[in-house]
Amino acid sequence: MTSKKKIPLRKCASTGEMRPKKDMIRIVRTKEGEVSVDLTGKKSGRGTYVSKTEAAVETAKSNGSIESQLGSSVPDEVYDELLHAIRREALK
Repeated sequence: MTSKKKIPLRKCASTGEMRPKKDMIRIVRTKEGEVSVDLTGKKSGRGTYVSKTEAAVETAKSNGSIESQLGSSVPDEVYDELLHAIRREALK
């Protein structure tokens, strides 16, 4: 008997589509209000996910979806870090 492992899904803050967690990048706001990219997916704080595509990050930046999900403003450096992480993974 084969047991199928349940694949955890998360909703993209940018596109609204449900995707496997491994296809997403987490952005987290700590209790101190600091917003950062959480590549480990384990930082404590309020988190939201965005798909690992440059288009999803650009859409999230233009429509402010990550900011509304986290209830906090997101510095441009966070978007730059997201794009950098996506491009780095594309090279693997």
